[in-house]
Amino acid sequence: MVDDILKYIKIDMSRFEAYSAAKSPDVISRKTGIPEEEIIKLDANENPYGCSPRVSQALSKYPYLNIYPDSNQTELLESIAQYAGLAPGYLVAGNGSDELIDLLLRLFLDIGDEVIVNVPTFDMYRFSTEVCRGKVVNVLRDKNFEVDVAAIKAAVTSRTRIIFVTSPNNPTGTIISEKSILELLKLGLPLVVDEAYYEFSGNSVISWVPRYSNLIVLRTFSKWAGLAGLRIGYGAFPLKLADILMKIKPPYSINMAASLAAKISIEEKEYLLGTVKLMIEERARLMSQLKQLSFLEPVPSHANFILIKVLRGDAKYFQDELEKRGILVRYYNSALLKNYFRISVGKPQQTDKIIAALKELGGK
Repeated sequence: MVDDILKYIKIDMSRFEAYSAAKSPDVISRKTGIPEEEIIKLDANENPYGCSPRVSQALSKYPYLNIYPDSNQTELLESIAQYAGLAPGYLVAGNGSDELIDLLLRLFLDIGDEVIVNVPTFDMYRFSTEVCRGKVVNVLRDKNFEVDVAAIKAAVTSRTRIIFVTSPNNPTGTIISEKSILELLKLGLPLVVDEAYYEFSGNSVISWVPRYSNLIVLRTFSKWAGLAGLRIGYGAFPLKLADILMKIKPPYSINMAASLAAKISIEEKEYLLGTVKLMIEERARLMSQLKQLSFLEPVPSHANFILIKVLRGDAKYFQDELEKRGILVRYYNSALLKNYFRISVGKPQQTDKIIAALKELGGK
C-alpha cells in the first residue's frame, strides 16, 4: 500500500491560510456578462496608465527570449543603482518583492522563531513566515493606523529574528516617521522597511542602508512602473547580506522580459513619474469625493489607494454590488478591518463611475 503523501508535509495545513489575491477581470466578465474591457479594476493598486509604451515596443521585438537571463543581474542592478542612488553591491532584484521577503525569512528563521509585523498590514509577511514555520507576532497599530514603537519594543523576545514595517502601509496608506525607524534600528534586530509605494509618498530611507548594518529596504516596479504582471522588485541590503542573498536566490528568478522592462522603465522614469503625479492628483480628488459621502469614512493615504470605513451599511454589500456593476474593490474580512474596503486610485473617469455607484448604493 502506498503511503499517504500528505503525512510528509511539514506545515500544519489545517491552520494555514492562503494569501487572498486580487480578482481577475476575465473571471468577473464571465460572472457578470460585462465585457472585460469595461471592467474597472480598483482592487490591486495597479497603475491604470500601464507601463511605458517603450516597454511594450521592446518586448514585442526582443529576439533573445530563448536564452537564460543573467543570474548575476549585472546590467539590471547597475540600472536600479542609478534610480535608487546606491552602489549595485547593495542591491538584489527578485521575482516581485514577495520573493525577497521569502528569501529573507528562509535565511533568518528556524522553526518557531518570531517575526514582528504591524497589523493591519501586507499579508505576505504572515504568509511567508508561516510557510517557513516561524511564528508571527502581531503588534497592533494605534487608532490612526500609526506604528506603535513602544508596543513593538515590548513584543521583542529572545526568539525575535526580524521586524517588518511598511511605509506607506498597505492597506492603510499611513507612513512611519524617520524618528520611529531610528528607534527601531536601535533594537539591533534586522528591520525591513517595505517601500513598495515609495513613489506615491516621496518618503524613503533607502539612502540609510550603507550606514545601518541591520536596515533592509524593499521596493517594487509593480506600482509606479506598471509592471505588476511581470513580477519584479528589488531590495537594498547591507553588503554582506546582499552577497548571501545572491548565493541562495534561484539563479533565473528574474526573467528576460521583466529585466528588460525594468531597465527601460528606469530610462523612462520621467514619463512614469508623470503618471504617478496624475494618480497623486486623482487620489486627492477621490478623497474629496469620498469625504462628501456621509456613510463612508476614508483614511488619509500616502499611497495609490484609499482605505474606507463603512459607517452605515455593510462593506461586503458595497463590494458585491460594485462587482455586479463591473467595479472591483478590495474587501477585508478580518476583525482588524471589520466593515472596511479599499479603493485603488484610477483614472478620473473611473473615479466618477465609482463615486456615482457609491452614491446610488449609499442612498438605498
